[in-house]
Amino acid sequence: MAGKIGVYFDMQNIGGGLDVEALAAQTREKWGELVPVVKTCPVLACAAEEIKADITDKELDGVLLCGASFRAECDACRLPVQVEHVNLREQCVLSYKNADGSPPDFSAGAPEDLAAMARDYVNMGVVKLQKSELSDSAAVAGIARVLVIGGGVSGLAAAAEAAATGYEVVLVEKSGQLGGAAVNIPVTSPLAPDWTDKQSANLNMKISAVTGNPGITVYLDAQMRTLSGQPGEFRATIATGQGPVSVEVGAVVLATGWKALDDKYLAPMGLGRLPLVVSAAQFGKMLLAGNVSARRIAFVLDTTLAEDAARETAPAEAGEAGKPAGAEAEEPVEKFVKEDLENIRHLAYSNAVNSVGMLRLANSVCEQTGDATQAFILYKNMTVPGILERFYKKMQDRPGIMMTRADVTAVRDGGGHLVVECKNTLLGMDFDLEVDLVVLPTGMVPTTAKEAVVQFDYRQGPDFPDLRLVDGFADSNYICFPYETRRTGVYAAGCVRQPMTMDACEEDARGAVLKAAQCIEAASRGVAVHPRSGDASYPVFNFVRCTQCKRCTEECPFGALDDDEKGTPKPNPARCRRCGTCFGACPERVISFANYNIDQIGSMIREVVVPRDFRKGGPRILILACENDAYPALDMAGMRGRAWNPYVRIIPVRCLGSVNAIWVSDAMSKGFDGVMLLGCKYGDDYQCHFVKGSEICARRKENIAETLNRLGVQPERVEQLEVAIDEYDKVPALIDGFVGRIMDMGPNPFKGM
Repeated sequence: MAGKIGVYFDMQNIGGGLDVEALAAQTREKWGELVPVVKTCPVLACAAEEIKADITDKELDGVLLCGASFRAECDACRLPVQVEHVNLREQCVLSYKNADGSPPDFSAGAPEDLAAMARDYVNMGVVKLQKSELSDSAAVAGIARVLVIGGGVSGLAAAAEAAATGYEVVLVEKSGQLGGAAVNIPVTSPLAPDWTDKQSANLNMKISAVTGNPGITVYLDAQMRTLSGQPGEFRATIATGQGPVSVEVGAVVLATGWKALDDKYLAPMGLGRLPLVVSAAQFGKMLLAGNVSARRIAFVLDTTLAEDAARETAPAEAGEAGKPAGAEAEEPVEKFVKEDLENIRHLAYSNAVNSVGMLRLANSVCEQTGDATQAFILYKNMTVPGILERFYKKMQDRPGIMMTRADVTAVRDGGGHLVVECKNTLLGMDFDLEVDLVVLPTGMVPTTAKEAVVQFDYRQGPDFPDLRLVDGFADSNYICFPYETRRTGVYAAGCVRQPMTMDACEEDARGAVLKAAQCIEAASRGVAVHPRSGDASYPVFNFVRCTQCKRCTEECPFGALDDDEKGTPKPNPARCRRCGTCFGACPERVISFANYNIDQIGSMIREVVVPRDFRKGGPRILILACENDAYPALDMAGMRGRAWNPYVRIIPVRCLGSVNAIWVSDAMSKGFDGVMLLGCKYGDDYQCHFVKGSEICARRKENIAETLNRLGVQPERVEQLEVAIDEYDKVPALIDGFVGRIMDMGPNPFKGM
């Protein structure tokens, strides 16, 4: 714990709104020998040498920088002791307004509410340092070897890139040949300037670059048996034809690719029901084998018919399934269930790849026949990424290709040919199109969906946890953290992460390799990779008090904790992402981080001065704000002059999943009138940065509400609100609305007790 703390005020960032000299004098008076140095600096960023001299002369073991948000100036001073920041700029001076909502008048000095807020924040910062320690090292070996799972385009690119970066590589491919789905794609959409002509995939050259590299070991007809250990010191057991092989690796690149969506989902459009209806993947193989004789081909990029059929034939919560949508099917279409409705969304996810793929296939068949084939591309949404727009425009001018937007309402047998019913077309009329063959898009389903492609030897199970939000794709957070999976040290690349074109797969593989390299290096230094990059802390357990309830092992989003036969947690620090969900879950409070713990936050809460008179001094509201979305949104609001009620006090937490119920009890015992839990949004369109922290907190809040009810305290005094980082303009209204509701309720019954 910090026993001698230096406090430094940044005049550049907070001067003018606050009486900084008075604030410094208050700090000296209150903390005495604990804070032997209190200084005001004209520009804090220029005071690093002065602070270092004070550290030596006064034997300081902690430094408190009072000025801008830690997010703005985390690297302003690199010091050899513990450092904490007090946010007196964005979330104090810049966001201040009078309690009645009027703007402040600083000409007569700092308003008392603002001065009280600043004093509280400084005192909270001092006690935070006092309750904080430097972490011991959790460094591991950092084995300079990367395991690549999957030998398709992404896997080949990842293996070559990792080897070129200086790492040994082990590549595991479950089939008997390298190349994956690209084996059936000898030519691709444009990969290089001028981005208008399809090009050779050069697959043989890519394979030779891997098989001919002495730093890459390739196992064909092989599968992962188990992956145990932690980043920097994984042990992979690989099942090969010659028996199991064990190899130590530092990180893993998952490049297992995709599989085609089950044909049943496109049955309403004739796939599997009409012999002249094929998927794009099937058509590519036919084209490669020279088995395409049709001269009028419809390439359909509208799957509304299939989606509507799925919705109408899925059983409702009550009642019976309906009939297939719109179709006069000659055979009954299979009924769908709720899971099918989620699976069929892969068609929409794959639209960009299918759009480019349909253009390529149509172009290829026209080239083969000298434009004797007429290719009709019927699309609901033509999605062509980036510079491939040039390829799209060239295809628009190709004589053998005709494109139009259209709603495809039916595909039916016309007696020797097919009839595609088209409505709402760009031609301004509805029509029936007679063709010899219909090509439907291929839904690209990640291989992680319902498959244990890695076989983790983890307490939480052998596969990736089901993450419904992303329908089986391997991302941990699909908005903010590309490449990361929910298993630290395993990075996804290519179509197992999201549907993408071949050139995008290769670029994606390079990104995943960089993350894998970063992971190995970070593990060798004992620090986190993401999202708290460089954080050396890790959870420490007091096993004497552990009751083996298993809540920490079950709620950890990343499988960082195994357990023994009794249920005692077995930490793997390099797997940990430092979210604190484990200690938020622990009812006995036996888990802590050196620089983030139950007592630390509780002490900060108790350091706030709460007025006894609710009406004169105002209420006090505690906001526990997630540092990933909520806290940055508060900073952004303050920087843009969006003010909120001065009766709130904000404490950043690593994740709402780390919030322990004791903090709410501490706040209520102290006399706080309300507690706001402000965290990431979660749901179909958003995602908690630590996967499920906000969701876990919402469940815990129900238990808190029951406890408050028993104590005679309204559970409405504790409220969880969600905010995305770009919704900073909404934050002040959320805060003011909550304060207004607390004002209407009146004071906390425990105030003054």
